[in-house]
Amino acid sequence: MIRINQLKIPYEKSKDEQGILISKIAKKLNIPKTEITSLSIVRKSIDGREKPDIYFVYSVDVALENESKLKPKVFGKDVSKVTKSAYSYKPSKTVEDSGKTVVVGMGPAGLFCGYFLSINGYKPIIIERGKKVEDRLADVEKFWETGVLNTESNVQFGEGGAGTFSDGKLNTMVKDKLGRNKLVLETFVKFGASPEITYVNKPHIGTDVLSQVISNMREAIIEAGGEIRFETKLTDIVVKEDRISEIIVNDNERISVDNLVLALGHSARDTFKMLYNKKLHMEPKAFAVGVRMEHKQSLIDDAMYGMRHEDSVDGLLGAADYKLTAHASNGRSVYSFCMCPGGYVVNASSEEGMLAVNGMSYSKRDSQNANSAIIVSVTPDDFKDDNPLSGIEFQRELEKAAFDAGNGKIPVQTYGDFKLDKKSTQFGNITPVTKGNTAFADINKVLPKSLCDALKECITTFGKNIKDFDDEDAIILGV
Repeated sequence: MIRINQLKIPYEKSKDEQGILISKIAKKLNIPKTEITSLSIVRKSIDGREKPDIYFVYSVDVALENESKLKPKVFGKDVSKVTKSAYSYKPSKTVEDSGKTVVVGMGPAGLFCGYFLSINGYKPIIIERGKKVEDRLADVEKFWETGVLNTESNVQFGEGGAGTFSDGKLNTMVKDKLGRNKLVLETFVKFGASPEITYVNKPHIGTDVLSQVISNMREAIIEAGGEIRFETKLTDIVVKEDRISEIIVNDNERISVDNLVLALGHSARDTFKMLYNKKLHMEPKAFAVGVRMEHKQSLIDDAMYGMRHEDSVDGLLGAADYKLTAHASNGRSVYSFCMCPGGYVVNASSEEGMLAVNGMSYSKRDSQNANSAIIVSVTPDDFKDDNPLSGIEFQRELEKAAFDAGNGKIPVQTYGDFKLDKKSTQFGNITPVTKGNTAFADINKVLPKSLCDALKECITTFGKNIKDFDDEDAIILGV
């Protein structure tokens, strides 16, 4: 197999990408087209450095009738031999020796753990405190419309985890030497995602499609012998002779267990506390907090493409995204995260009296606004003490302040007013696109001053990378 990198096609000609790629490959390798028996796209990204001339850039793997006939001079920086190998799942114990396995949580980690155990014959029990995705959708929509929160079925808890309502972005900076990432993407495609997620630079499924993909995976787990129990919450563990022998769910039912997988996710704060009380070793960790920031999608398109994506030939350019990083003078790092082109800011609360926001897009990414988390690094030094759970308390304090600032609604403010420490009273040339109601507030009263200072300084810096990113009418929402 031959891998060829840096094959460029003008975006407007990409409808015929297969034919053009074959021609370019034949020329690159100095062979007739007929000797190419197959090609697969490994990676596809956008190069907008020469706008308005925009290119798709490809890496492809090519199979030839007779690879040994290739002349040595064709190999170099962008042409090399590759050997493909599929990821092999190798459990440490046989099915007969493994005993009973319980997986706690059915977000991405628990979902794939349960899936691979099931298709390899291990028949795990997967417990999820929230509801199946179909029922969860109704609870989340009700919350967004009315503000009435179901603390066990929301944007954080339920089948698929928080990612179900964060549009299924599938980015990772982890090197995929074993092929695990590729297998995950191929599994999503098997259950209904678009095949392009296996090769586009920043794969994305979309909340609307992802919910069906997850439902299909659930059925496959059950068909393979796995058991899934929704509305089943881990409330205690029983330890005998230094081993977990049982778990208690919903405070009243005991389940014997030989292997326990904790795939708890971000927001299972009550479960973390229970585990801490059981003397499990824990350490505090650094993370990041901040705001969501909204701009018109057309502003981001113009910066990245020199045109609006809707005006591109046949709409072949999707809504543009961005990635920004900066360092504030007070030592904090500030960066964009979970960028949602054509997206929505969503109320992602999971506890009464507290409020947090996330971002999501549907598969078409067709709302009028782009949004991204603009977040600031925090470390255990920012927490009140060295208790491993102090980071959770730090988060809760911010979420309570956000809830109070918006009286239960998403606190929103123009960037101009945020810089002036002033509560907004009206929007400028951009209005928020949200799932959940909003209320004007001063986010300076929600986040610590050092974080606000870092945000203000670095958003100004971002304005040098993307024209008008720091426009005073841009919108920030927290926390």
